[in-house]
Amino acid sequence: MIQKIKETCLYVTNLDKTQEFYHNKLELPIISRKEDAFIFFRVGTDVLLCFINEYAKNQENLPPHFAIGKIHFAFEVKVEDYQMWKNKIENLQIKITHEQEWKNGLLSFYFEDPDGHVLEIVSAGIWD
Repeated sequence: MIQKIKETCLYVTNLDKTQEFYHNKLELPIISRKEDAFIFFRVGTDVLLCFINEYAKNQENLPPHFAIGKIHFAFEVKVEDYQMWKNKIENLQIKITHEQEWKNGLLSFYFEDPDGHVLEIVSAGIWD
């Protein structure tokens, strides 16, 4: 049985802006960075891979991969930390584009990164 998704991959245009957003603002630890190629972040026990599209598209050692458009993924937080994260995002002057109440009464909110990818903060338990 597959246990979980270990990596999420985004395609970005500027590593400095990506680092500023994910490391400096969202406080994700940096695992690795290669100029003009990629930056990888730790997210709990998982990994967020951020590649420059052309670098990943022209891989020779690994299968080439790339994407165009708005990619979506969600970060999970404890229910009791949800409001703190919402406040943090607002205080960083990152626009929250939507807040959703789900059938179990739990909340999530959406916002975008510098490349327009749609990110979401979800309360733990939404998928339980």
